[in-house]
Amino acid sequence: MSAVQPAPLSIRATLRHRSFRWLIGGGSVYFVGNAMQAMATAWLMIELTGSSFLAALVQTAVFLPMFLFSLPAGVLADTTDRRRLILGSLAVQAAVVALMAFLLLIGWAGPTSLLLLTFVVGCCTALLSPSWNSAIVDVVPRDELPQAITAIGISYNAARALGPALAGWVYVAAGAGWVLALACAGVLVLLYAVREHPPRPHLPSRLPAERLWGGMLSALRFARHSDTVLAQLVRTGAYSAAGSALWALLPVIAQRQLGLGATGFGFLIGCLGVGAVLAGLVVGRMRSRLGLERLVGWGTALYALVMAVTAISHTPWITYLALMAGGASWMTVMSTYNTATQTSVPPWVRARATALHTLCALGSFALGSALWGALSDLLGLAPALWMAAAAMAAGLLLVRPFPLRMSDLQEVTQATLSEDLFVAHQPDPEAGPVAVEIAYLVREGETEAFLDAVSQLRAPRRRDGATFWRVYRDLSEPLRFVERFIVTSWADYLHQRARATLADQELEAELRRFLQPGAVPTMQHFIAER
Repeated sequence: MSAVQPAPLSIRATLRHRSFRWLIGGGSVYFVGNAMQAMATAWLMIELTGSSFLAALVQTAVFLPMFLFSLPAGVLADTTDRRRLILGSLAVQAAVVALMAFLLLIGWAGPTSLLLLTFVVGCCTALLSPSWNSAIVDVVPRDELPQAITAIGISYNAARALGPALAGWVYVAAGAGWVLALACAGVLVLLYAVREHPPRPHLPSRLPAERLWGGMLSALRFARHSDTVLAQLVRTGAYSAAGSALWALLPVIAQRQLGLGATGFGFLIGCLGVGAVLAGLVVGRMRSRLGLERLVGWGTALYALVMAVTAISHTPWITYLALMAGGASWMTVMSTYNTATQTSVPPWVRARATALHTLCALGSFALGSALWGALSDLLGLAPALWMAAAAMAAGLLLVRPFPLRMSDLQEVTQATLSEDLFVAHQPDPEAGPVAVEIAYLVREGETEAFLDAVSQLRAPRRRDGATFWRVYRDLSEPLRFVERFIVTSWADYLHQRARATLADQELEAELRRFLQPGAVPTMQHFIAER
């Protein structure tokens, strides 16, 4: 199946949707506040301790919760009330950021409390992120989804440009406490926007609701057995882990290598953000013209070069220009991965796919930040950046084993199936495991072609819920084959049926070409007895 290249539509087309304008506007203010908080906390940490490792740990405290909680949050976003989840997370975050501001204003905040409270704030962001991301893309048509994701990326990176610069000025003029007070205001703005324009409720379903653990396993199973999604997640994690070095070590670059203060540090982060915003304005056209792999390859190589330049540069203006190029590379590559992921999944798992992308991107970012910070303390700043540049360049070796593509519409559109399962009675939803057998009578001479075709069903069956799949030949009737797969429970089997796509239906229709005249597949269901 051919890859779909998104049309180079204008990002402005997404802004005609009123709910999208409100949600992205509130999110932009929220991102600015988060960027201000992260900048002030990182700079205060290096002023208090002088440790590269502890300064880098601020990035870990911000992003490690994404690794820990993104997937559970994605399950909740797909299965529960997204409005309550977002508003509850924002309310807790506002309270915690207000507490941080108060402790800083009265002089009671130390390294331990800063890291702990930053981690709690990161937990709140991790819990609301899949819900907010899936809610904001729900309000635009699918053909505008790449532009909507790019607009979100521009908003986020514009905040990274504006937030740190604003935080640096406020930090110098009034202190870290007032920076955190403004960050708290940003949280409240997004809370108001979500209250005014809440996410769409999930469509009603007669199927049993997925539980948290089962929903997490469903997401992991989908990613494992979807070659398209797996490739994107592996590439995202590798890129983010190597690229985190530049972000994590920026306070050290500012203070030790360039001799800058808080305002200069904010300007460095701002240069990354400005480059990202400029790239966001043209990334859609670049993606359409160059294709996914060429665009990602150029972006990866450029980012590796930027880290090498920052490792040796002691001249601020050279570093500023390099960081603008680095921000453009970061935006180009990460938005391409994110767009490819979200356009390659059906609606039932979209929030979880977003969560998995976030988990791979920011989880590896958090772990990478700690690693590069520790290496900087042990080996020095320049060697750590050189090693990160080499790791980034080595990521290009993943192109062949993990190629990028975007799914066709039929691969993500759920099919309408018959509700008649031909069973005497519906078992209890928790009963199981359930074995399903589908028998085929194949024409003479078509067995090899049939086996090649039926083997293509393995991935969708496993992707949508099966824990086991195999094809058997009937020893008493050599032209009779049985496809057999096992699902954990009856409820899981019903969910698996509902997740079938139009592409899956086409595969099943293809199998009928190999059957004997008048023969049709026959299905049987078996439930395990306890």
